[in-house]
Amino acid sequence: MGNCLTVGPNEALVVSGNCCGSDAKTYVVGGWAWAWWLISDTKRISLEVMTLQPQCEDVETAEGVAITVTGVAQVKVMVDPELLPVACEQFLGKSVMEIKSVVLQTLEGHLRAILGTLTVEQIYQDRDQFAKLVREVAAPDVGKMGIEILSFTIKVSSRKSAN
Repeated sequence: MGNCLTVGPNEALVVSGNCCGSDAKTYVVGGWAWAWWLISDTKRISLEVMTLQPQCEDVETAEGVAITVTGVAQVKVMVDPELLPVACEQFLGKSVMEIKSVVLQTLEGHLRAILGTLTVEQIYQDRDQFAKLVREVAAPDVGKMGIEILSFTIKVSSRKSAN
């Protein structure tokens, strides 16, 4: 026979395989699904908000001044019916720590790239605009992984001059 599996609103259940040999997958958030014994495969992925702290140390600005930027980002797996399968393709079977690591590396890369194009004054004077720029640039890349950036803020500390 099989099992009736339930899942809460904070995780998604993916059921693959059935008695007819179909490649179709069922994605369930906050509901239930039927899984056949020995035929169906079931996996779960967390939909909870993940807090990341991207940090870029001694990154040179456009003026050659080394600064350290620490951010706090809130991200989560998207539950949109078209995007949840993308996230599952990327992260199903991975732990929350592994998912965080991949997204953190992406955010740090974008943060570093943007820092190199701005002056210290631009970064300090309008931190909200700087954080918004990082969100806008990073969102398409993490979106391709089925991840959504809910919020992103930064803290800047100055280092020494490179000249």
